[in-house]
Amino acid sequence: MEERSMTQATKLYPIGIQTFEKIRNGNYLYIDKTEIIYRLTHAASNYVFLSRPRRFGKSLLTSTLKAYFEGRRDLFKGLAMERLETEWTKYPVLHFDMSLGKHMEKEQLERYLLSQLEQIEEDYGIHSDSPDSNIRLTKLIRHVYEQTDRQVVVLIDEYDAPLLDVVHEEKNLPVLRNIMRNFYSPLKACYPYLRFVFLTGITKFSQLSIFSELNNIQNISMLPEYATICGITEEEMATQMDEDLDILAKRMGISREEAIQKLKYNYDGYHFTWPSPDIYNPFSLLNAFVTGRLDSYWFGSGTPTYLIEMLKKYGVLPSKIGGNEATAEEFDAPTERMASITPLLYQSGYVTIKDADTDFGIYRLDIPNKEVRIGLMRSLLPYYVTPDTLTATTTIVNLARALVKGDMEGMLQLLQTFLSTVPYCDHTDYEGHYQQMLYIIFSLLGMYVDVEVSTPRGRVDMVMRTATTLYIVELKLNQSAEAAMQQIDLKNYPERFALCGLPMVKVGINFDMERHTLKDWMIE
Repeated sequence: MEERSMTQATKLYPIGIQTFEKIRNGNYLYIDKTEIIYRLTHAASNYVFLSRPRRFGKSLLTSTLKAYFEGRRDLFKGLAMERLETEWTKYPVLHFDMSLGKHMEKEQLERYLLSQLEQIEEDYGIHSDSPDSNIRLTKLIRHVYEQTDRQVVVLIDEYDAPLLDVVHEEKNLPVLRNIMRNFYSPLKACYPYLRFVFLTGITKFSQLSIFSELNNIQNISMLPEYATICGITEEEMATQMDEDLDILAKRMGISREEAIQKLKYNYDGYHFTWPSPDIYNPFSLLNAFVTGRLDSYWFGSGTPTYLIEMLKKYGVLPSKIGGNEATAEEFDAPTERMASITPLLYQSGYVTIKDADTDFGIYRLDIPNKEVRIGLMRSLLPYYVTPDTLTATTTIVNLARALVKGDMEGMLQLLQTFLSTVPYCDHTDYEGHYQQMLYIIFSLLGMYVDVEVSTPRGRVDMVMRTATTLYIVELKLNQSAEAAMQQIDLKNYPERFALCGLPMVKVGINFDMERHTLKDWMIE
């Protein structure tokens, strides 16, 4: 899957390869981030934390740091680091990968941490029987420092992985959090023996000692100078993947400009500070170059079960996931202190910064691109539409076909049949449920859709825009389509949208609560 013929291009794509050494020795594509890495390793703080969504290159960044601190000059040939670094001092590196510590009970996690320590202890000829991971880590750091006569580098990848799947659980989270806090606690006490400490993760957990005790740790996640340390920018794609873009466009049978626009619409749009260059999801982007197709690679690579649980816990409606404003303190907040789901949505990559009023410190957060929007809505299908997601997905394709033709009547007939024949979900006895259900379905059609849109005379239930038409939709429950249409006419909603330049169609829909489907509708 990863390899291409050398007549097509000169590089291979590193799908699933997170080791810097393997990428550099194996002729794989590497987007050069080493100038930023040099800046990071020579900054004022020796304790650094970086938060980025999953599959955004955090593990590769950690591996690159490992190679740099080990003095592997050969691996940096031709990269920016080669001209920047002159000393190439070799440091002992302790590299911990927490990514496999998921779905574990207390005892399992304790054994996992000890096994991580044992592997490194063996490398340095250390034997320890202590059952306490924090004592073992303290001894390890001091022993390595004394043995090598060099300060130690500690790299911890995915530090929060053991906690992510229990972030919504009040019982298990404190237990596992205490285990991790004990493990990380020596990092402050061992300060004299440490050259550099680097942690990556998705979320911030304030009550881990790494944040509550290490008051000298620098969170670089939102600093402009490190905005592009993970991910691929538009400039990097245009320069370092120039030939690749031409090959992809040829495989897709479209122009280079069209290919760039499609890639941008599907995978671009991330900003981790403001202002910031546009950042592409690297996992999806590289997979698209491998397959020659635009698919849901990032979202399909991991089911966000904890996210769905948290959406339910906080009562967040699908239409309210994006389009929100918040201060940095609110959306970059520690996970267990968050007053809303916004920090988790932001840190996990389901919403990103789209704009900011820097004078007042207010940021606008929204879903980054089509891939994430479609993935989120598909995940919510069982909760708002039907558990029968296979039938739902097939039906949505047919709904989209009808809508592209401008056949709203045919689309609503198909939707009526679909909803009346599939198993329905719970809690469908209020009008808002049907509003959210249509929001999910219309979003999956690939259309722009918004709900509860303010007008001078009230709020319209739903507005949907296709390439050719603006639909103003009003919903009623156990009333009549005529009543829904009368409300559109009474409040003269079309005036609010007269400047959009598209023909407007009014749609009144009445749902039958007993049958859980559309009862009647009117289209004008």
